[in-house]
Amino acid sequence: MHDFEGLTALVTGGASGIGRATAELLAERGATVAVLDLDPTGVGAPLLAHRADVRDDASVRAAVAAAVAELGGLDVLVNNAGIGAQGTVEDNDDAEWHHVLDVNVVGMVRTARAALPHLRASAHAAIVNTCSVAATAGLPRRALYSATKGAVHALTLAMAADHVREGIRVNCVNPGTADTPWIGRLLDAADDPAAERAALEARQPSGRLVSAAEVAGAIAYLASPLSGATTGTALAVDGGMQGLRLRPAGS
Repeated sequence: MHDFEGLTALVTGGASGIGRATAELLAERGATVAVLDLDPTGVGAPLLAHRADVRDDASVRAAVAAAVAELGGLDVLVNNAGIGAQGTVEDNDDAEWHHVLDVNVVGMVRTARAALPHLRASAHAAIVNTCSVAATAGLPRRALYSATKGAVHALTLAMAADHVREGIRVNCVNPGTADTPWIGRLLDAADDPAAERAALEARQPSGRLVSAAEVAGAIAYLASPLSGATTGTALAVDGGMQGLRLRPAGS
């Protein structure tokens, strides 16, 4: 499948996890892809790589400008850079709230703001934001993280309304618990990593974690010119976590 042939794409947080899987998939399907990451040193051909800190507007603007110059234009932005957080509303201080909101929400704003002038010149412009099932389902000990992803969901809808008449589609993908480096670190820090993994798997009706490749496939679907009528949509990739209510096994 080569639905991205001749198109260019920019993926933030693209050096690992969902971002890396997405960048590689878009490249496989014909796009010329640049990755923006805080540490892009492990990114190699065919991907292009630029360092950017989404917390810093000047860094983002410089990296987007450099990437677009190298790409020769911009058709797709995948706003994927983000960080996690654990705890109830009592467990994170103000500094942590500001930090995670700055990365997960304002970071997407900074990148989109820098990319929009270039996307307006594209005949197939699309933005895909990486959101989460945490935006729509109450998860324990994820108050801060959930708040940021709820904001990303709302931001996606607002951006879709603002830019649809400019020919720019904006959607988001809502993964369930994905088998990514961040989850790996979370499991490594648990008292019983095997039991914690089993608990995370059990809360998804599919009985397993979502893979980065599966999320990448959903992002590619939303970004593809073949999905030209899809905008303002949140696509769940969560093993049924949001929508299914199964009876206990054997009942």
